[in-house]
Amino acid sequence: MSRAFTVIENEWITLADGTRLAARIWMPDGAESDPVPAVLEFLPYRKRDGTSVRDESTYPVFAAAGIAGVRVDIRGSGESDGVIDGEYTPLELANACELIEWIAAQPWSNGSVGMMGISWGGFNCLQVAALKPPALKAVISIASTVDRYNDDIHYKNGTHLSAQLSWAATMLAYQSRSPDPEIVGDRWKAMWLERLENEPFFMEEWLQHQRRDAFWKHGSICEDFGGFPIPALVIAGWADGYRSTPLKAVEGLGDRAKALIGPWVHKYPHFAWPKPRMDFHAEAIAWWNRWLRGEENGAEKIPQVRAYIQDAARPSLRREADPGFWIAKDSWETPEMATFYVEQYGALVPGMPIAGASGNDRYLKSPLDTGTMAGEWFTLKPDAEMALDQRLDDAGSLVVETAPLDEAQDFLGQPVLELDVATDADIANLCARLVDIHPDGTATRVTFGVVNLAHREGNAAPRAMPKGRKTRIRLVLDAMGYRFQAGHRIRLSLSTAYWPMVLPPPVDAGVTIDLASLGFSLPKLGAHKVVSLPEPENPDPLPKYTVLTEGETARGVERDLTNGLTEYSIYEDTGLNEHPGTGLATRQVRDELWSIAENDPLSMTGTAVWTCDMQRPGWFVRTVSTATIACTATDWLISASIRAFEGEQQVFEKTFEKTIPRDFM
Repeated sequence: MSRAFTVIENEWITLADGTRLAARIWMPDGAESDPVPAVLEFLPYRKRDGTSVRDESTYPVFAAAGIAGVRVDIRGSGESDGVIDGEYTPLELANACELIEWIAAQPWSNGSVGMMGISWGGFNCLQVAALKPPALKAVISIASTVDRYNDDIHYKNGTHLSAQLSWAATMLAYQSRSPDPEIVGDRWKAMWLERLENEPFFMEEWLQHQRRDAFWKHGSICEDFGGFPIPALVIAGWADGYRSTPLKAVEGLGDRAKALIGPWVHKYPHFAWPKPRMDFHAEAIAWWNRWLRGEENGAEKIPQVRAYIQDAARPSLRREADPGFWIAKDSWETPEMATFYVEQYGALVPGMPIAGASGNDRYLKSPLDTGTMAGEWFTLKPDAEMALDQRLDDAGSLVVETAPLDEAQDFLGQPVLELDVATDADIANLCARLVDIHPDGTATRVTFGVVNLAHREGNAAPRAMPKGRKTRIRLVLDAMGYRFQAGHRIRLSLSTAYWPMVLPPPVDAGVTIDLASLGFSLPKLGAHKVVSLPEPENPDPLPKYTVLTEGETARGVERDLTNGLTEYSIYEDTGLNEHPGTGLATRQVRDELWSIAENDPLSMTGTAVWTCDMQRPGWFVRTVSTATIACTATDWLISASIRAFEGEQQVFEKTFEKTIPRDFM
């Protein structure tokens, strides 16, 4: 039976240090006399405008099921006091523990709290659970990580992801926005100026930790899976950069974790693309009722792994849906591997490399702009943010492939590539892509992995490659669930560049690959059940806001053939949208440009400009934030600036520049 509820638009929660955090609460009616469980989501993305659309698609459903939703802005975000001090900091996690204690002590609370979120909220709910606040009984973590160094937007096996600049620019823009005067009153401007003056440029701190040190170990629950005390439902999508986390979670947490992986981009599963979607609300409510109410509903007995196996998916300008089927495994075990090697004439064939074989060396030096079909590292829309047809990138790669398959082959897990390579440079990058070649030649990227060869023995203590000497490399690619159809070919594509997703090392080094040493192992699907997952009853669950101006998206590659320059551009305009309940209208514009010159890795530059507008009749504020990166052979050169406007008048300006030494990167 659906329960009536009330929305508390803003509730002040005062922390022990006097900081007031702003919360929006969906409260089931009658909770004072019949206490209810609660779910906390703790983010810097602004409950008033930034996440209101998705919040309003989910928390009313929870409240109608008798579960309170408590959506709180991190300090320095939205209407909360103070200034943010970084990403997943000890202060942030301590504040979350205080919030959980506050919720559990309220007269409307039954004392049991869950924590949930996607991306930032998916990260910090795992991290907070590892701190063991007594009232926290379960989490749902979507598009998150158990390893902050190797499975996030900063670095990947010692390579430098361009998403690091993109996300630093995004957070600079997000944190520069004003609180809403309708909530905080006349102090809005003083709060805004305090943020503008004191907010950090996150990339400075990130770049000071280019190897996996204590900074990244903090908040990485893989450091102590045994110390994680509560049930975790861990969800991700194959189209997202966080696709490996659910399987890593069940491998580390065992029976405490349940994994669910769909075909999706970086979105909640009830409105994500590509379809099919899944009924996240019903799944979450059953999870909360089991662990926050003690309801014997069998949630603990759901299969440990449920995954969507993509069936010959095709790249397209917009991927509305991916063909495939759902499978379930009651328990996850290390997959049996199907290993392929390269025979003498370059074909990828089943079997194992011949011990001691040699004499099939290939020199590879990819054009520096190889990778423009890669899409984004984490994806928000099913358009060119997703990987496109790989034929253009394959032209700059060394490719080996099977003959057309006699029968379909199904895989689930993380592929592993082992091979011997040599280079004359201290540092070189290597990218490996698993590609499905359709009978018509279309090339679908199934998954990929990258490694900085200086990190070949781990990410904590990189060291230079031995000059000109063959060295064994083991590269674990991201997880995938995929069926290669009969008549298709399995291709392995290797490149020394994957730009702009991966920034180049300081020297444009080629590598010599011993193909006779190559073993490429794919994880077999193995024993499983074919299952069906219910889709949402509402095919369009997001609330509609008033569109005052339409948005626009553009993404392109321009190659200057005269000067040997490639530019990759991104333009995202949300349009101006007004919340019908609050009257607050907002707009964000992202304008990003990456460039690189032929044969010159030191020419690489990236610039991201964000313009953020907020307005009501008689009130208008704007921030323009810019972040850039360039490099020399020895240093990263970063800069940032913020300008803020009230009406037509500029009220604030700040600039920042920093030179940070490259550290085997």
